[in-house]
Amino acid sequence: MATLKEKRTCGQRCEDFGHFIWNSENKTFMGRTPLRWVYISLYYVAFYIVMTALFSLAIYVMMSTMNPYTPTYQDRLKSPGVMIWPDVYGDEDLEIYYNMSDKSSWTKMAEILKVFLKPYNETVQYHQSKQCEKGKYNKQDTFGPHHTKTSCVFTQEMLGNCSGISDPTFGYPDGKPCFIIKMNRIINFLPGEGVAPYVNCTVLEGSPSNLDGVEYFPTNGTFDLSYFPYYGKLAQPHYSNPLIAVKFNSMERNKVVKLECRVVGKGISCENIHDPYEGKVVFSVKIST
Repeated sequence: MATLKEKRTCGQRCEDFGHFIWNSENKTFMGRTPLRWVYISLYYVAFYIVMTALFSLAIYVMMSTMNPYTPTYQDRLKSPGVMIWPDVYGDEDLEIYYNMSDKSSWTKMAEILKVFLKPYNETVQYHQSKQCEKGKYNKQDTFGPHHTKTSCVFTQEMLGNCSGISDPTFGYPDGKPCFIIKMNRIINFLPGEGVAPYVNCTVLEGSPSNLDGVEYFPTNGTFDLSYFPYYGKLAQPHYSNPLIAVKFNSMERNKVVKLECRVVGKGISCENIHDPYEGKVVFSVKIST
């Protein structure tokens, strides 16, 4: 009949653990002699040095094959996305709702536009950019000073009645709001294939009369070709996106109006079901009195 193993006391267990940490008979520390600890430490130091060197070499080789001015792969960006300001989002979509008699509600919209347009101040633009020849692409095959390329001036004055200069309220308290549309950047993208793309807004839900007297700035709501192509942030550190302002002068009151503004031009798609903002922007407006 097997005998039961004797249960060791806490003191005995502590004594065994201390013996494991340092065995004075065999001169071992945690089961290994000091010399073996030196060998194993040197092994791991050498192992991690080699691993670090291999990783650094892999990163160096990868970076040396990449062009810092142009993405190696940009096949997902064949057509630009479109954004709108003021960018006020509701539960599901862009919902620009305000009350004409409530100053705080429309002031919020005007402040969003003022902040957005700060980089388009005339002084800032002419300090960083230059005037370009209108109606043609601004192609630049070589780099200028500091290995950069020039950018074309776009000032808020070009937005006419929606510039916020003559009317800092952007028409909101009068029920004639301005909206600013921007087309996202794609490196080396040439929209329109020689013909300037333009913005066209339509009513999806509501009366077509909401488009009566609609105004586009700059003239005809066109993105001039001189702002393309974009060569990237490193090559054009002072590049400013061209903008289109749309002013609605006949919006219905106390009703939700759903609008769609498209950028129309060759090479610009707006039918991508997986990206609802490709080539267009959909938003709802409600002006309460």
